[in-house]
Amino acid sequence: MTEQAVKEKRSRYERKFVIGGLSRAGIIQIVKTHPSAFSEIFHERYVNNIYLDTPNLTYFLENVMGKSRRKKVRIRWYGEMFGEIKKPVLEFKLKAGAVGDKLSFRLKAFTLDENFDQNTLIETFADSDLPDWVREDIIPLEPHLLNSYTRKYFLSFDKKFRTTIDNKLFYYDISRRNNSYLKKSVNETDIIVELKYNFKDDDMANSVSGNFPFRMTKSSKYVNGVERFIQGIAM
Repeated sequence: MTEQAVKEKRSRYERKFVIGGLSRAGIIQIVKTHPSAFSEIFHERYVNNIYLDTPNLTYFLENVMGKSRRKKVRIRWYGEMFGEIKKPVLEFKLKAGAVGDKLSFRLKAFTLDENFDQNTLIETFADSDLPDWVREDIIPLEPHLLNSYTRKYFLSFDKKFRTTIDNKLFYYDISRRNNSYLKKSVNETDIIVELKYNFKDDDMANSVSGNFPFRMTKSSKYVNGVERFIQGIAM
């Protein structure tokens, strides 16, 4: 398989719809009655993330300005937000235009509580089996946002398109030290629907997304969360 073929197989597109004014039950019904015959494929669960960025928020600013090449770095896990995090994963989300890629690396367990700080991350990364280039890339990074939401998963009958429904979005301000998690913001009104598919199926995506009665929009949970807590950033 050629390098280009590998890239196309791994790359994926995402189309996002941020929906207000419709009930969650109504949105689920719309997804289930879509002509692509979406069916639920996984149990609903909480998704948790710690987003990492440079001290001057380079990745945040790249995403706000809409640069063609941009990335996000996060630690993701499922289930309870606080306590012992048994199966965390370090993820790099890379974007080149509309095409995305995700690289994932298992991390050693750590604890998220009032003692969590930059040293917790340093020790976790040191104890984890990570490639050298990943270690070099994360050296200057520090935590900037903690968030959580519930997610439901659906797959089309032809297994080419995946849809997720996210709601109950919680955002916490988090930093390299002194984390009390008292600065919290909650968004229980918006529901985010994402349509995900592989590079090779892009020619079919207009038909699939066009059968949703939603308006496609740009949306980043990381950007939305940071903007809730930080003022005066030079764009």
